Amino acid sequence: MPPNAYLTETAGPLAPGRAVDAGCGHGAETLWLAGHGWQVTAVDFSATVLDHCRSTAATVGTDIAERIEWVEADLGVWAPQPQAYDLVSSLYVHVAGSVEEMVARLASGVAPGGTLLLAGHLPIDPTTGAETPAAGQVQVTVEAAVAALDPERWTILVAEERPRAASGSGFDAVICARRAG
Repeated sequence: MPPNAYLTETAGPLAPGRAVDAGCGHGAETLWLAGHGWQVTAVDFSATVLDHCRSTAATVGTDIAERIEWVEADLGVWAPQPQAYDLVSSLYVHVAGSVEEMVARLASGVAPGGTLLLAGHLPIDPTTGAETPAAGQVQVTVEAAVAALDPERWTILVAEERPRAASGSGFDAVICARRAG
């Protein structure tokens, strides 16, 4: 599976550094980042998923696999090392609890000058008002993410609802912010 376009568009122009892939799932973004020179901390709650990702990384190459630290953790409570990462990304995570609290926790890991990238599936299609497959899930929203980021410390680069590339497949909340240096 290819990496998410929001991640590749955001991270592509950045100089490789330290990154967190919070809720790494199948690992496509983790592998892309590691393949582009990033040191990646890949976090997911599923040991099975992490084992699969670890195996996949090993088949891609030891140079890539060695750039990845796999962490089994619940994003409902896990926090990255404070201000230690040049990029913290969390895409389509089902949030247990407060979105604002999770965003603030993840944002705490972004180093000065670093980037925070978040995306969530919208539960309601903004053009039709119909429920989407994400109905009933709690995911990142533009409003909650922006509310969690102190405007004195963060520059919001993107905060919008975007239709997915495949027509009729739903909308995403996309937030990209840079921490003040």
